[in-house]
Amino acid sequence: MTASNASAARGKAAPTKSPARSARDSVFESRLARHHDELRWLYMELYDNGDMFAELIDRMRRFSDERSEALRKLDIVREQEGAWYRSQDMLGMQMYIDNFAGTIKGVEDKLSYLERCHVNYIHLMPFLDTPSDKSRSDGGYAVKDFRRVQPGLGTMDELAHLASACHERGMSLCMDFVMNHTSEEHEWARRARAGEGEYMSRYFFESNQEVIDQYSRDVPQVFPTTAPGHWTYLPELGQCVMTQFYPYQWDLNYRNPRVFNEMMYNFLYLANQGIDIMRLDAVPYIWKQLGTNCRNLPQVHTLVRMMRMIGEVVCPGVALLGEVVMAPVEVVPYFGTVEKPECHMLYNVTTMATTWHTVATEDTRLLRQQLDAVCTLPKEYTFLNYLRCHDDIGWGLDYQTLRGWGQEEVPHKRYLNDYFLGNIPGSPSRGALYNADPVTGDARFCATTASMCGIEAAGFEGNAEAMEVAVRKDLMLHAYMFTQSGLPIIYSGDEVGQVNDYAYRDDPEKADDSRYIHRGQFSWELVANIEQAGTVQSQIFAGLDELERIRREDPVFGSEAAWYPKDYSDPAVLWIVRECGEETLHAVFNFSGASKTIWMPERARYRNLISGEQAELETFELPAWGFAWYERQ
Repeated sequence: MTASNASAARGKAAPTKSPARSARDSVFESRLARHHDELRWLYMELYDNGDMFAELIDRMRRFSDERSEALRKLDIVREQEGAWYRSQDMLGMQMYIDNFAGTIKGVEDKLSYLERCHVNYIHLMPFLDTPSDKSRSDGGYAVKDFRRVQPGLGTMDELAHLASACHERGMSLCMDFVMNHTSEEHEWARRARAGEGEYMSRYFFESNQEVIDQYSRDVPQVFPTTAPGHWTYLPELGQCVMTQFYPYQWDLNYRNPRVFNEMMYNFLYLANQGIDIMRLDAVPYIWKQLGTNCRNLPQVHTLVRMMRMIGEVVCPGVALLGEVVMAPVEVVPYFGTVEKPECHMLYNVTTMATTWHTVATEDTRLLRQQLDAVCTLPKEYTFLNYLRCHDDIGWGLDYQTLRGWGQEEVPHKRYLNDYFLGNIPGSPSRGALYNADPVTGDARFCATTASMCGIEAAGFEGNAEAMEVAVRKDLMLHAYMFTQSGLPIIYSGDEVGQVNDYAYRDDPEKADDSRYIHRGQFSWELVANIEQAGTVQSQIFAGLDELERIRREDPVFGSEAAWYPKDYSDPAVLWIVRECGEETLHAVFNFSGASKTIWMPERARYRNLISGEQAELETFELPAWGFAWYERQ
């Protein structure tokens, strides 16, 4: 080789990597090596497409390279810490950006308030770009661009800045990752509607009426009243497109590897903006197969397991939160196994619904039974506990058990809805039905926690005695939520006892969706009242503040503590025991409108965690809807 040729060869040589770049590459390759074989095996089993798998790995490497240094450091810290989302001091709050603070910048300006609430997990409700017509946005769940924020809320740069500001304060951000469908205004849908085969293959198009009929026969409807059916006819194509939720939300076809890959690229892009928890929306529905009910199919678990591994390779500081609104036996499999995990966390949906059933019936037996099942699961299985969220409350209870106690499904659902509407004598609750079916009588329910506890009714009536009971009930239910193991989350406004907002009925774009009754504008005027002793806002805010402090500081509330519901002769009393080392907590909750004399398991010395007082107890009194946290000394 001549000198000139040698010089040319050296000029074409790859540039020397910096030590920092080499270290980053080494970390990525090490993480990939742990998962590569299983990831490839699952991908090829599902898609049998080596080229698409190679592309996926290449793009994962690229997203890893684009991850900021600050997020890389956070990844390492969380990898070393392990299940960081199970920390004893974790407390979540769920909010719509516009309702809470107007914009993403507005949320950043309110971080000091959230710190005052002891919140370190902020769930921002859907903020990605959606149709401007709110009646076709499904509250943000009809996404038309996964890489653009709704213009009225801000920009992706502002989201990344908010995430960075949260991380500096020890806070984390959660967002909804809508996997099952896109808006009909998404680029893929627009190009599919124009007849482009590449994009039509990303959805489910069908012209065969027999196939359409079979799907309609085998697959349960999601919204049989407000959005009946599974298909929407497109006259310009002479075909139907699958729309299991609403006609303007087109179901994605995950049998096409291009869909999975592209959605994973969206997932990683959002993770690189600083998102810490990805809430996987409607995850049980994402795989469709003719001849099945298209729910909880094995391929869904394959997809979620692959997502978990992809995250652990590229962004291991990000956790997956699964939204699985199913019976407990169908929920638990979404944790995967300890050896092959899927979701990091799951919503404790059934326990939430059963809690309100318990309020309406003053009977804790079903709740005890469910808590008994939950507490026997591996401690690695982390539930997100809540009293209410942005969505309705569906009465998906264990009717097989209830039937044995003389409570049939249809009349019991009707009773629950009547109770929470305030139609049952003695009920202080107020709210609205959602998706009511006049034929079957079935319906779901919507309201804020405060309104369901009676704060709205007591305030309207000016009834001070009823207000005292309503506030006590509200705090009791939050104490009960904090006593469970898992991550508690409060809906914005519940910390100040905000009641239902009926203004949605006057908005044509919202009037048909009663869920807006509990999605009202956050009232900063109520926040001002927390400084005024004796106000409802002061009582609830201060009460929650004390409960949160105790839960943060006492080891008996730690994620490693053992816990279980204790049998007690009175069905209106729920008794939970938590044990950690030498410490034993007796948490007792009165789910009734009558005061109770509670007998301790033995005469001994106990400390009241709320008052700090110590005494030798054999019995104690619980007022109506009251609770006690007693720690044995």
